Amino acid sequence: MEEQVPNITNGAAGDPRSTTSTVLETAAAATQCLIYDAPDKGARLIGVEYMVSPRLFATLPPAERRLWHSHVYEVKSGMLIMPQPALVPRAGWERAETLEMEQVVGLYGKTYHFWQVDRGDVVPMGAPELMMSFTAEEQLADKAHLVKERDKRFATDWGHKREIRKGIEEPTIEAGELAYVVSERSFM
Repeated sequence: MEEQVPNITNGAAGDPRSTTSTVLETAAAATQCLIYDAPDKGARLIGVEYMVSPRLFATLPPAERRLWHSHVYEVKSGMLIMPQPALVPRAGWERAETLEMEQVVGLYGKTYHFWQVDRGDVVPMGAPELMMSFTAEEQLADKAHLVKERDKRFATDWGHKREIRKGIEEPTIEAGELAYVVSERSFM
């Protein structure tokens, strides 16, 4: 699955990042996604995201819940995409992608990045960083500009994705569960 979402790191808006995620394993408890800096053969593994169901999320202690993010905004906004394979017709792919997004919208994610390629690091340096995805429209000053290159590269359109996902049911997110959604630049 392609995760094309700007991230927040350590409370400050990080470099908006277009990343490629590969689902490594789906288990009863969690899905593990490897995050690469590009969809190419020479891509660098820069992080990992764990995704859990609302049922499992509800069992986590409150302090732990604050480290996880909802996928509602990523899915409903059209920011999260699965690149279309070359030989699959667009209509069929959009239906398959929408069905997958109906599953992802309810999951919670916890993402760690361990290679800050945007700084020019040639190897992973320093401690891994917890990354937070944007979870609300007001956190993005210019979404169209941020995803322009991604949309061009993958021949997609976030606005079109948003339109066809309007019918995806949004799960209820309890106030305070995801405390980092405080402002455009910070989290508690």
